[in-house]
Amino acid sequence: MRWAVKPQLEKSATPETAYRSFERLAPLLFSTPRGLEVRQEGPAECLMPEGAVPDRAILYLHGGAFVAGTPRSYRAIAGRLARRTGARVFLPDYPHLQEAPFPAAPDAVLAAWDALLAQGWRPSDIVIAGDSAGGNLVFGLLADLLARGQRPAGVVGFSPWGDLTLSGESLAANAAADPLIPVDRMREAVALYLDGADPRDPRASPVFADFPDPPPVLIQVGADEVLRSDAERLAEKTGAKLEIWPDVPHVWQMFDGRLPEANAAMRQVARFVQTSFDRARR
Repeated sequence: MRWAVKPQLEKSATPETAYRSFERLAPLLFSTPRGLEVRQEGPAECLMPEGAVPDRAILYLHGGAFVAGTPRSYRAIAGRLARRTGARVFLPDYPHLQEAPFPAAPDAVLAAWDALLAQGWRPSDIVIAGDSAGGNLVFGLLADLLARGQRPAGVVGFSPWGDLTLSGESLAANAAADPLIPVDRMREAVALYLDGADPRDPRASPVFADFPDPPPVLIQVGADEVLRSDAERLAEKTGAKLEIWPDVPHVWQMFDGRLPEANAAMRQVARFVQTSFDRARR
């Protein structure tokens, strides 16, 4: 990643180029498990594992710096989450910044949540999860839901990007150590995504949001990531269980099935999800 992927990210000329590159590489890098039923349900792709447990759903919001990522390119991590938990995983799409700037993405994921409720799912039947920019949307969505009085069963964040003011200490401290994320391109993505909106808006930067009576939250982040500070501040705001892993890249969980550290992290997530569903039904 340090010698191949990060330099490629640094020189991607346009958001469209980054989008095409990721969509081309994702199926080669990440392995989708077999035995999944894949179908479209409303605004989301639904991945159903064999022997799916009734009344258990995960709403997974993919990452990609608001520039890249689709249900197709995130089918591997979502499918493995489905297999490990026995839950249906719903993968909604949302507008990339080159299609529509903020707040189009948070509006779309809120609509995806509402679509699940319209299908008969209860808040206590659903865990919301996501990575990186998807983690940003997860915690923005969580703040919206708690303000509505809708409490999901639990929340999982993989290296969430929680602060679009880019004020976290680790952005500078880990800029060289992070093997994947180039900080200068983060600044560019923020400017394009916000399109003049206030970066302190809680839906853009959930580190500034309120989380009254949050459900159980698990956050995993790498020790050398530039987003470590975002994860730490979101954990403090939500009372999350925070796991800081050494010697792993950004969203290493995507390598579940290929990397021992990813396998171990996803086992932890599966246990957390199962416990969250059990607690929500008490």
